[in-house]
Amino acid sequence: MSAKNYSLGQVGDYEIKQLKVFKTVVDCGGFSAAETSLNIGRSTISLHISNLEARLNLVLCKRGRGGFSLTEEGIIIYEMTEKLLESLDAFRTTVNNLNASLTGKLRLALSDKVSLDPRSHFPELIQRFVSEAPEVSITTNVSSMSNIERMILNDEADIGFIPYHRKLDGLDYVHLYSDDCHLYCGKHHPLASLSEVNQVEQADVYPATHAGLKPHEAVSEQISHMNLTAISYFYDSRLALILSGQYIGFLPEQYAQPYVDKGDILAVAPNSKSYTLGVAVICKKTTQPNKPRELFLRVLHQTVEELIVAPY
Repeated sequence: MSAKNYSLGQVGDYEIKQLKVFKTVVDCGGFSAAETSLNIGRSTISLHISNLEARLNLVLCKRGRGGFSLTEEGIIIYEMTEKLLESLDAFRTTVNNLNASLTGKLRLALSDKVSLDPRSHFPELIQRFVSEAPEVSITTNVSSMSNIERMILNDEADIGFIPYHRKLDGLDYVHLYSDDCHLYCGKHHPLASLSEVNQVEQADVYPATHAGLKPHEAVSEQISHMNLTAISYFYDSRLALILSGQYIGFLPEQYAQPYVDKGDILAVAPNSKSYTLGVAVICKKTTQPNKPRELFLRVLHQTVEELIVAPY
């Protein structure tokens, strides 16, 4: 094929469909691998790619015994296809959000235990939101703080609930509450029988579990000299490691208290081994209209009686 004196002309729905097929083939790594994702046979996929190449007057990919690979032109067309499809999705989202009726999706991403913490008012938020927008479909996902931040910034989620160690420029924050976090050990751990003075002296010697995130300054001061040998972001698994008697670790006081009351765990050097961790609602800073997100934030501000200034 030669691009000499060639003009593409108008791009329509059929070309967009072919580009979607092309993108899927590239993402899957070949024609055979794309059959399941596209739900069409290999011969049909091959026909779509051949027609697209003819339409663009370009060779986009190599296929044969050496496997599937893109040509230099194919790499460029793939990158442009990604941008084109993203723009079409943004256009579709904007049109839907400008529609008179409040429909569409609200995608919520929550960190460990936040949804059932009474201080988050999450069930009440959902009740009020749904009463005002019953046609909006809600999806929820539980993940780590760093992944939720990524999802919000990449438009994979609309609202996030996170315990936060940092503040990113691309996000807006609504502080909900703060947790006092203490260092805990199991009832049979060697630290359990020591005085607080001895606990302070020996705490850094014993294996400890931690969240595996780059901590903010207050957390770093507490854990920088500890024997951090086990990573466990979620509170349930971290608690299980502490209950094993083999590890010590920090937990929010409110979450740990029932296990303290039962005598299963106890705070280690509680007067010195502690820090404060904020919990916030986050969303992306953007001028892109999103009516479900805007309504949820309005409901949030109405529901939370007092918004405490974030602790940094």
